[in-house]
Amino acid sequence: MSDAAQPATFPPAFVWGAATSAYQIEGAARENGRTPSIWDTFSHTPGKTADGDDGDIAVDHYHRYRDDVALMAELGLNAYRFSVSWPRVQPTGRGPAVQVGLDFYRRLVDELLAHGIKPAVTLYHWDLPQELEDAGGWPERDTALRFAEYAQLVGEALGDRVEQWITLNEPWCSAFLGYGSGVHAPGRTDPVAALRAAHHLNLAHGLGTSALRSVMPTRNQVAVSLNSSVVRPLSHSPADLDAARRIDDLANGVFHDPMLHGTYPATLLAATSTVTDWSYVLDGDLRTIQQPLDALGLNYYTPMLVSAADGVPDGPRADGHGASPFSPWPGADDVAFHQAPGERTEMGWTVDPDGLHELIMRYVQEAPGLPLYITENGAAYEDEVDAGGRVHDPERIAYLHGHLVAVHRAITDGADVRGYYLWSLMDNFEWAYGYAKRFGMVHVDYATLERTPKSSARWYGEAARTGALPEVPAAPAV
Repeated sequence: MSDAAQPATFPPAFVWGAATSAYQIEGAARENGRTPSIWDTFSHTPGKTADGDDGDIAVDHYHRYRDDVALMAELGLNAYRFSVSWPRVQPTGRGPAVQVGLDFYRRLVDELLAHGIKPAVTLYHWDLPQELEDAGGWPERDTALRFAEYAQLVGEALGDRVEQWITLNEPWCSAFLGYGSGVHAPGRTDPVAALRAAHHLNLAHGLGTSALRSVMPTRNQVAVSLNSSVVRPLSHSPADLDAARRIDDLANGVFHDPMLHGTYPATLLAATSTVTDWSYVLDGDLRTIQQPLDALGLNYYTPMLVSAADGVPDGPRADGHGASPFSPWPGADDVAFHQAPGERTEMGWTVDPDGLHELIMRYVQEAPGLPLYITENGAAYEDEVDAGGRVHDPERIAYLHGHLVAVHRAITDGADVRGYYLWSLMDNFEWAYGYAKRFGMVHVDYATLERTPKSSARWYGEAARTGALPEVPAAPAV
C-alpha cells in the first residue's frame, strides 16, 4: 500500500477525467429531430423507474454544455468521457445522420478542446433507438449491422478531433439487465433473448471497430468499456467454486473471451446449453468480434460474493442489479448472491478498493500489453447542501482515495493503466433509480439545475492538477 508520508504520484501523462452518458444528462428529448430511445419508452412506462422519473430534461446538459465544460476546466480535469445519443444522430437507427444532431457533439468537442480537455467518445451507452427495438432489438443480428453504420457516421463527423473512442459501455447491462431480468430498458425477461443480445453486442463491437477505423486517422484509439466483475466464492467448496465460475463466465467471459481471444468459454456454452443452442453464432463472427484493440476500459464499483444454492431463489434477487423475480444469469439461476462485509455506499454496494486492484491485475494477464483505463468508478451517497451553500462529501473523498491508491498500486505492480474517469461528473438520472441516487462530484439541484461542486470535486481536481493524491480530510469532531 502507499506510504502515507509519500502521496501516490501518477505518471505525468496519466488521464484525469470524469464520465457521463447522454440519456442521463442531456435532456432535450424531443428537440431537433431526436426520437425516443428504449430508455425514453421504459422511463415513461409506469412502475419502471423510481417516482416515475425520466430523462426528458435530466440536467439539461444539451443547453448548458458550455457552462459544464467551463466547470470541468475550473476543477482541473484534463479529459471528459461522454456518450453520443444514437437517436439524436440517427433517429430511426437507419439512414443518413441528422446534421443538427451531430452539430451538438461537434460544438461540445470544440468547447472541450478549447479548454484543454481531451474528449473520449462512447458510441453506445444504452440508448438504442426505439424503432430498432421494435424491429427486435439487440437479440437480432440486424441491430449489430445498424450499429456499424451509426459508428461510421459519428466517426466521420468527429474523428478528426476526437482520438479516444469506445464502442460499447457495459454490454453486460444492455444484454442481461435489459433482456434478462428486465430492470433496464427495454424491460424484457427472456433468457434466450439475453444471450442472443450478448452475442450481437459483441458483433456490434467488432463491426463498429472496423467501421470507425475505416473513416478515422490511424492515430485514433478504439476501446470498449466492460463492467467486468470480481467474482468471489463464499467458500472453497466445489459447489461454491463452480457457482463462482459460472457467474464469472456470464459476467466476464461472455464478452472478454470473444473480444480478446476470439472464442466463447467452453464452460459457458455447456452451462447454457439447456437455454440456447448458440446457433446465432455464425461462421466468421468470432473473427469479426476479435478486432485488435488499442485499449480496454474497465468499469468497477463492487465485487460479487456467490455460492451454490438449493433451488431457484424466491422473490427479488439480491445480486446488486435491481429487484426482479427474473434472473439476469441464464443457466445459473441456482446461484445465491451474498452481501460482502464492509462499509456500503447508498446503493448498498460494499466498498472494496482491493477488488479494483484485483480486476486490473486480472486483465494484465487476460490482455498482456494492452493499455487499460478505468472508465468508470465512483459512489452514491446522500449529499446535501448546507446552510452556507456547500456540499461536503467526505465519504466520497475516502472512496476515491482508496480506489485511486488501488490503481496506483496496480501501476506499481506493472499494470499499464493510463487514466481514470470518475463516475460521474454531476448528479443525474440514475436509470431505474431515477434521481434518487447521487453519484456526481458536482451537486445538481433538480428544481433549479444549479451546479455546486462538492468537496470531492475540489479534492479530485487537486489530484488532476498535481498528479498526486491529496490527503484525505480528517472527519469532523462529533
